Amino acid sequence: MGVLMSRRQTVEKVQKVSLAVSAFKDGLREQPSTRRRAEAGGTRRGTLEQEVQEGEEEASSGPSQPEESSASKAAWERLRDGRGVEPEEFDRANRFTPPAFIRPKRELHDDEPPDISLEQREQVLNDEMCEICEVWTAESLFPCRVCSRVYHDGCLRRMGYLQNDSAVEVTETAHTETGWSCYYCDNLNLLLTEEEMYSLMETLRHCKIIPETCLTLDDFLHYKHLVHKQQFERPMAEAQEEQAALQFSALDPDKKGHIEWHDFLSHESIQLLQKLRPQNALLRLLTAKERERARAAFLALDQDNDGFIGEGECRRARHAWFRKHQKETPSCNVSISHVGPMSESSPASSGSGKSQEKTPSATEQEEARPVDWPGFLRENVAYILAARPNSAALHLQPPA
Repeated sequence: MGVLMSRRQTVEKVQKVSLAVSAFKDGLREQPSTRRRAEAGGTRRGTLEQEVQEGEEEASSGPSQPEESSASKAAWERLRDGRGVEPEEFDRANRFTPPAFIRPKRELHDDEPPDISLEQREQVLNDEMCEICEVWTAESLFPCRVCSRVYHDGCLRRMGYLQNDSAVEVTETAHTETGWSCYYCDNLNLLLTEEEMYSLMETLRHCKIIPETCLTLDDFLHYKHLVHKQQFERPMAEAQEEQAALQFSALDPDKKGHIEWHDFLSHESIQLLQKLRPQNALLRLLTAKERERARAAFLALDQDNDGFIGEGECRRARHAWFRKHQKETPSCNVSISHVGPMSESSPASSGSGKSQEKTPSATEQEEARPVDWPGFLRENVAYILAARPNSAALHLQPPA
């Protein structure tokens, strides 16, 4: 009887959702299309320099100032709420209501060391029903590789989270080792609390960064210089500028000459988490799937089963987290659970190979420092979190 009642309740819930969606569609048909008016007004996206120049020109003309200020206000509100950029072909008549993202809150015990055992494995189970429509349809559900949520591709389309290429990517990778991150896990900015998000927004405003614009290398370096001077009250060193340039290249894998806004925002979000939260608090953000992959990685590296690995192996594991989008080598093992014996020709090991040739004594010294399981987690947690987005960009470049 209990099973029958639960099924009946599920059906009633689905019917309520369908009614709500129909009412939402009817209400939107009666409203004027503000999106089309905005498109007719000629909204533009480009690099930061282009936005600043156009803003100065239109500010001198005068009449379009209220429209620009309202557009800028809307962009800051989307940044604050973690909603990101709306798709260009946003058709509200055929869409579900976007979810309301609730930012997390810090708990009193967050800074205490979490109990993550190496020996005790965790049973990772996905949800049975779609996160959006809450209907179970067996094999047609696409699981997230980070959390336990599952989705219908049709529901993702109606939410606006699948657009052309991304639809193909989800279909091809969701059930493979590469996996696919849902819209919650893909957005690292949603890990920030309201206070942390306010701090980031104030920094962006101070450095005159315009939300939802692309950044060139000059824009990125100028921003990094301002942030460094604001934090340490001294100019950025040459080595730090070189590291920032390497980070820009990592955020621009296709060599377009600019980085996308969502990649820049993910990079800044993970850096802010590193700055404001201790490693124990970051460890509490890991999901069961991420902890299991980390266990498998450590056990694969611990060849003699003594509970320790070398520092060099720990460093190579950081690179392995970002091997999830190697399109030119689709057969490569992309999961950190297969980080074990890396080939010398892999991108992650090429840098260490050169250092071995130059300074073998440094390599011996590096390998001599043992790293246990808790240390392995603490040193890699930021890179594990930074590898969540589906983008091919490296949102946290491991040091050379």
